[in-house]
Amino acid sequence: MVKEYRIAVIPGDGIGKEVMPEGHKVLKAVEEVLGDFHLHLEEYLWGSQYYLKHGRMMPQDALKTLENYDAIYLGAIGMPSMVPDHVTLWGLLLPIRKCFEQYVNIRPIRLLPGLVGPLRNKGPEDIDFVCVRENTEGEYSGVGGRVHVGTPYEVALQTSVFTRHAVERVIRFSFELARKRPKNKLISVTKSNACQYSMVFWDEVFSELAAEYSDVQTEKWHVDAMAARFITHPETLDVVVASNLFADILTDLGGAIQGGLGMSPSGNLNPERAVALHVRATSWLCSGHSGKGYRQPHRHDLGWLLDARILGRKKSRPNGHQGNNEDSHGTQGLDSRLGRLCQHGGGGRGDSRQDL
Repeated sequence: MVKEYRIAVIPGDGIGKEVMPEGHKVLKAVEEVLGDFHLHLEEYLWGSQYYLKHGRMMPQDALKTLENYDAIYLGAIGMPSMVPDHVTLWGLLLPIRKCFEQYVNIRPIRLLPGLVGPLRNKGPEDIDFVCVRENTEGEYSGVGGRVHVGTPYEVALQTSVFTRHAVERVIRFSFELARKRPKNKLISVTKSNACQYSMVFWDEVFSELAAEYSDVQTEKWHVDAMAARFITHPETLDVVVASNLFADILTDLGGAIQGGLGMSPSGNLNPERAVALHVRATSWLCSGHSGKGYRQPHRHDLGWLLDARILGRKKSRPNGHQGNNEDSHGTQGLDSRLGRLCQHGGGGRGDSRQDL
């Protein structure tokens, strides 16, 4: 039985518009190889150009519109030479994430076979791990303000917000993911020596949950040391979980070691609301998320939809659907087609800053 899915496509700005047609080719390839689903794509030209014409990044009823789709396929957002970055972030990306409770941002860091990364003596067998980023609060909660603006006494305050509910749910998701990964290993990244309240709290929640997952090996690292480890020993990593800001920075570093941000897929999701496509990227196509469950390939999504392995296709899937061995649905053929597409994709001349 062929399942039908409605996908809202937001090409975004700059390089987003350049890579989106290549992403469409990938989606088409996935459809042809697997043969058990069909995507209906509908495009919305929201973003910086829309802002310059209308004074807002997307229509007032945009979130209501997105509720009618099974997934959002989102390109890069931002034209810093024309629209300040904080306007694009708070006008489009964060409203989608917060409205639909996409509390997990998941980013596979994988050097695809046939590509040469920037790290000396590190190949595809060394660079294959997943980063999980808390995606709705933390350092990006938007709590703060400015007073005495424009005077010598001006003050700016930005407050991070960490709730037990949000910290626990993203760490628990990471433990469940680590159970399905080859090394069964989860690393928590904080800066608890300096942030003695929020990050110590994160560490405590991590330790409490670790007691429930005795089959998962755990480690705790400070973010500065982990940044170095991404470069020196990526082969020791399996699943890495961190707060909104720390994981944002680390995953851009991860994108660089897998060949550049053009090869760096990303999915924003709410696992409780996820709709499972057969290729298994739980919740967005790698770019947005609605009440039904979305996937979101940011930037250049080529690796995300196709890399079914990161969420463990051999195990049971959401909504009671059973996974299958990779080879049983021609995933090897999919990998080879992806490799050819990747050789011609990526790069771009747009001035858009990739996802914040």
